[in-house]
Amino acid sequence: MQGAAPVGVRSQTTPSQARKAGLNRESLYKSLSGEGNPAFSTIKKITKVLGIHLVAQPAQ
Repeated sequence: MQGAAPVGVRSQTTPSQARKAGLNRESLYKSLSGEGNPAFSTIKKITKVLGIHLVAQPAQ
């Protein structure tokens, strides 16, 4: 499952959305690549621009 979310997010993110998140296109794609290691703040910016809400739930 790891890596599935970034691929979906990457396919929905345009350069203008990257700018709205305060990122340039290159840093966005690098962060979301398979070898990227984005900060949580970067993920929060991207999901906010895309209208995605992150939810943490206890493990079962």
